Amino acid sequence: MKRFEGKVAVVTGGGKGIGAAVAKRLAADGAAVVVNYAISAADAQTTVDAIVAAGGKAIAVKANVAKRDEVSALFGAAREAFGPVDILVNNAGVYEFRPLELIDEEHIDRQFNINVKGLLFATQEAAKDFDGGRGGVVINIGSQVSLTPPANGSVYSATKGAGDVITRSLAQELGPKNVRVISVAPGVTLTEGFVSMGGHEGFIEFAKTRTPLGRPGRPEDVADVVATLVSDDSRWITGSVIPVAGGLTL
Repeated sequence: MKRFEGKVAVVTGGGKGIGAAVAKRLAADGAAVVVNYAISAADAQTTVDAIVAAGGKAIAVKANVAKRDEVSALFGAAREAFGPVDILVNNAGVYEFRPLELIDEEHIDRQFNINVKGLLFATQEAAKDFDGGRGGVVINIGSQVSLTPPANGSVYSATKGAGDVITRSLAQELGPKNVRVISVAPGVTLTEGFVSMGGHEGFIEFAKTRTPLGRPGRPEDVADVVATLVSDDSRWITGSVIPVAGGLTL
């Protein structure tokens, strides 16, 4: 029997990058996976198709996690398809770097709405299924920028720092309900979004010099850690921020 057989997982922003890798890994371990997306139905369906082709169970559900009613609809669809949720991976996020003089309300609101409000709304909804002694696990996909924030990344880094603080707070609040909350902090990871950024090649080369393992991360590197943290092997871990960055320091 696969270790997540009978479990239901929601992965926000699961259409590509780290989210897609996590969705595929959890499904490979037996979980029924709800792949959430906000923009690209095609990317989400590609992830679902890969899971189903490998013998797993998955559906794609559109929802903007910054909108509470859409989050409620997302979890409603998950329950209708597979039953109560056991695992939530808060992966949906946006990022944009700007120098201080170019920061405006839109820049702040867009990132905090998705990266912070979205995390809280999704966890709030998942917690309804965790009640009654069932328990559950929440994994928040953070970033090394919460530990070593780069220049021009004050707003994005602040959202990831907020996610780490929320992780520690909710671990205390939800622990008595047998719910574990953990933040995973990837470093430089070769996702579609990162590769599309201008100048990413130079940053990769710089990051390699600061990474003991000598390479950038892959989405699968993060997904494997998430699967371990979700499993009962990590039953004594909660409230922690786990760096997944090959030892990267900046």
